[in-house]
Amino acid sequence: MTVMLLKPAKAAADAWLARFAAAAPGLEIRVWPDLGAEDEIDFAFVWDPPPGLLGRLPRLKGVFSLGAGADHLFRDPNLPRGLPLTRVVDPSMTARVTEHGLTLVLHLHRNMAAYGAAQRRGEWSPEPQPRAQDRPVGILGLGVLGGNLARHCAALGFPVAGWSRSPKRLEGIECFHGAASLAPFLARTEILVCLLPLTPETEGIMGAALFAGLPRGAMVVNLGRGAHLVIGDLIAALESGQLSHAALDVFEPEPLPATSPLWAHPGVTITPHIAGVTDPDAVVAQVIENIRRIEVGEPVLYPVDRDLGY
Repeated sequence: MTVMLLKPAKAAADAWLARFAAAAPGLEIRVWPDLGAEDEIDFAFVWDPPPGLLGRLPRLKGVFSLGAGADHLFRDPNLPRGLPLTRVVDPSMTARVTEHGLTLVLHLHRNMAAYGAAQRRGEWSPEPQPRAQDRPVGILGLGVLGGNLARHCAALGFPVAGWSRSPKRLEGIECFHGAASLAPFLARTEILVCLLPLTPETEGIMGAALFAGLPRGAMVVNLGRGAHLVIGDLIAALESGQLSHAALDVFEPEPLPATSPLWAHPGVTITPHIAGVTDPDAVVAQVIENIRRIEVGEPVLYPVDRDLGY
């Protein structure tokens, strides 16, 4: 049985190979582009595969995304149909995204960017500080990651609401859903966190119309995907004062080019896509379990819905 691994750097590939060898020594792992005979590949464990590659593997039985997102798979118009597709669900990654989300929400709530600027100027400059209970937080996306962050923000005393495509119920969280409820959700939100999956419907959602729906001076956090954000609209909203700050962890493209205006903008805090770092051992265990399930005809763990795109 052969698994294709795509497309880590050399050091990362060696680490994945060692983990698979320890956990499932009977698996043969081939690292793209050195695949050998393409008709010998049974499973693909991939991130951002080149269009057409998966369709050239006639024996392919399943495709496993190397990350929590599956949007990269759907960039290929010829993605084979009828195969199980799965994504990573890693409890440690959920905890890490929540930690980073809380860090950035508190960074904005406590005016830390202003204090950093004051320190560089050598100024002692206390800022007004609202109470957490007076700072409404809104979470775009109430999946595993968004729901966990929502609960932790609420535990700190923030009034928290969440918006999702379909109805959700979370204790202590005001839940909105559907296009008609987006406007009232935005109107009550002073710190907005995006944790949506990237689909054709959500690409570019963090643009001028969304920013205009927030209270003036609101702040935004993007932990979803870089393509959720329209950078020109963000800069315009910051310059006009409609937004007061943005904390960004994901970008399109990545790494963020040195020429990007985001680097030097005083209203932007940047982290280099480090919110959710996957635990490789947990991922390898999940891949091995899903191979077993496919081989015996059982439903896979964490399937991707092709119609929804996640």
